Amino acid sequence: MAHYEQTLTGEVDPFVEHLDQAILSGSVTANQEDAADHRIGDARMVVRVYERYSAMGGNRVSLSVAVLCVGAEMSVSAITSGGSQAIFFKINTMGEESFLQKAVDAIQGYGA
Repeated sequence: MAHYEQTLTGEVDPFVEHLDQAILSGSVTANQEDAADHRIGDARMVVRVYERYSAMGGNRVSLSVAVLCVGAEMSVSAITSGGSQAIFFKINTMGEESFLQKAVDAIQGYGA
């Protein structure tokens, strides 16, 4: 599992649209598996789950991105899973790290 966190300032809808475009266009096999959008008072949580085939690992890798937004403040967590072929411990996590890097590049490139 690979993990990245970042805080940002901005509007959540354009940010999530940016993520969708950047992550889905980064691989011909990438797709959005599911999504959720919740509001409680002034807080909003948007979740996206993406998946793609990892040729390096010969398997599928998932990427979950959660965005917590209150006003213009956003806290983003991106976590990958899958991609290992071992039974008792993780080996060959290159597919996870590569997929996470797509999210990191999109997050860091937002508004740049």
